[in-house]
Amino acid sequence: MTRRTLVIAPQWIGDAVMTQPLMARLHARGDVISVAALPWVAPVYRAMPQVREVIELPFAHGRLDWAQRRAIAASLKGRFDAALVLPNSIKAALIPWLARIPKRIGYRGEGRPWLLNQRLPNPSGRPPMVAFYSALFDPAAGDSAASAEAPVLHFDTTVLKQATAAVGVQSQAYWVFAPGAEYGPAKCWPAAHYAELASALFARHGQLVLLLGSGKEAALCEEIAASAPGACRVLAGKTSLIDAMALIAASRGVVSNDSGLMHVAAAFGLPQVAVFGSTSPKHTPPLNARAAVIWLKEELQLDCMPCFERVCRLGHTRCLTQVSAARVEAALELTLAGA
Repeated sequence: MTRRTLVIAPQWIGDAVMTQPLMARLHARGDVISVAALPWVAPVYRAMPQVREVIELPFAHGRLDWAQRRAIAASLKGRFDAALVLPNSIKAALIPWLARIPKRIGYRGEGRPWLLNQRLPNPSGRPPMVAFYSALFDPAAGDSAASAEAPVLHFDTTVLKQATAAVGVQSQAYWVFAPGAEYGPAKCWPAAHYAELASALFARHGQLVLLLGSGKEAALCEEIAASAPGACRVLAGKTSLIDAMALIAASRGVVSNDSGLMHVAAAFGLPQVAVFGSTSPKHTPPLNARAAVIWLKEELQLDCMPCFERVCRLGHTRCLTQVSAARVEAALELTLAGA
């Protein structure tokens, strides 16, 4: 018998990418998967062929939106056999409960025993995110092998051609930088370093660097472009997420901080370099055999790494400033060569 499964998606792009191995497991079992996601992560699930339907949730960040949740739940009644609630909040578990979905699975979170009827204990520390989500596939099994799985995203060539044509570039003939990070500046490699790298790549290969990100990161990208004359095109805030993802997928290579777009690049299997500072690649690495990670914890012997702070509490951000542009360029060249 086919199982109809509703998945309540996490709210961050990187976390959404990390759920793809779970979607693959559900699909392989024969589940028909619908994903309920906030608009800014919904495009990630449209790049997962295993997902039959994406239901966009019209909720404002941080609000309960009780009436809307009840209305959506009413529209879903009788449609699903099971629900997997991936975020740990009470709000995320409300729709499956209100819709009376028989099997409601998730982590205990905080205050959710009456909303979920299959609950996993909250893990300690910061576990690898793929394993964290994939454990919900079979809560009784406690399968830790899921940590070895890597997310895979896919777009049809039509989507890639439309995205590249819209900005006037050719597939595999440009680079992508994602210099922002939603979490905060303690994750961000300096703008001057990005500019130095953009100038070096443009001089060596004669190929533009597209600067991607949200509208909040447009000023940062403009600063990089101004310091690397002729080497960059600023697209931050000027593309939809699905177009940004397609531009990443069609690029020659990607350089980023630890961010959602880093995980998107990894899931498309691109040559990439990820610069880590305040966070740890042991927790959220780019799961990609063609990725190079630069993290200076052992080299710098900084006791504060990783601090997981939004802003460097010591004010120096040495974990990032001491990663040179030349070092990142060399790492990128090695990934292009398949090393």
